[in-house]
Amino acid sequence: MNDNQEMNEQKKQKAMNARMVRRIVFWIVLALVILAIIGLVSGYFYVRAAVSPMDEQDDSEVEVEIPGGSSMRDIGERLEGEDLISDSTFFHYYSRWQNASGLQAGIYELNRSMDLDEILDTMQEGPHREAYAISYTVPEGLWLEDIAATISEASPHGIDEVVDVLDNEDYVEGLIEEHELLSEEMLDDAIRYPLEGYLFPATYEFLDEEVSVEWMAESMLQQTFDVYEQVAGEADGEHADDLHEVLTLASIVEREAQTEEDRRLIAGVLFNRLDEGMPLEVDPTVAYAQGEHLYMTSLEDIEIDDPFNTYQNDGLPPGPIASPGEDSIRAVFEPEDTEYLFFYARVTGEVIYSQTYEEHQEVHETYRDEWIEAQEEEESDE
Repeated sequence: MNDNQEMNEQKKQKAMNARMVRRIVFWIVLALVILAIIGLVSGYFYVRAAVSPMDEQDDSEVEVEIPGGSSMRDIGERLEGEDLISDSTFFHYYSRWQNASGLQAGIYELNRSMDLDEILDTMQEGPHREAYAISYTVPEGLWLEDIAATISEASPHGIDEVVDVLDNEDYVEGLIEEHELLSEEMLDDAIRYPLEGYLFPATYEFLDEEVSVEWMAESMLQQTFDVYEQVAGEADGEHADDLHEVLTLASIVEREAQTEEDRRLIAGVLFNRLDEGMPLEVDPTVAYAQGEHLYMTSLEDIEIDDPFNTYQNDGLPPGPIASPGEDSIRAVFEPEDTEYLFFYARVTGEVIYSQTYEEHQEVHETYRDEWIEAQEEEESDE
């Protein structure tokens, strides 16, 4: 075989190899495309089935009771148990995707001809209020004594009875023994009320007018557990430690911030200050130490000798200063990664962040008069 023939054979072999490679690539790509199509089609039919009615012909009434303090997972499991939805896990994630928050406890009249969106809409509208003997809403950021007053106003229990239960050390010790998320930190002598910050802000409804204070408190406590475990399971951050620490930080965030963005930024600032060994110096802790809601925090106020005063004490206060909501708890798990060390809240609700004390002082001097003028206007209107 001469050189030309050998070169021709090599070219033929290379061409054959190239064709073979192209065929292999073609079939691999085709297989991947087919698998992708199968996956998309399967996913489409799965989602379609999950959001569709369980039985379009069955409009018979199904009465479903959602207890107070139920999480989205609890609600999904109850609906699946009644054969109103096909997949409680899908319900949990779909409701989050649809921003279907604030599903209210109560008794609902549903049916299997309703699709998932109709069920969510119905539950967001809420049940018929007349079905409940006791109904009350706890906003985010309340002190325990304000929560006690809310419970008292909505129930037959007097304020003293409610406070006595919530402040009963033996009762709280029993809760600590029963729930592994609770710890002896709640019983620190410096803490005003052991359950401060642990009663989750939400709407609670009870059919029985004679429901005990203990049952109401434990419904609120269970909701805190559910939210904490859900957020902890979803978060990527490594900042959170135990429940007591999380609620303590989250309560400060709750009292300082109004928006989700500011909650995460303020949480980031608080962690930065702790990492730098700086006192937190946050005004809501001073108000809590004073035992009154302060419109403005004066130099005299921050001199109070109290473990909760973060101007006079380093690190975290002994415990929460209010009941934080889910967004504030989530901010503690996933704070904004920032270099800010200071923040200042204006009367308008805007929060201004600074990296240096000099910048912070300049902001303070620029906007402090807003608070003075607003306070004077409020006092003149009274």
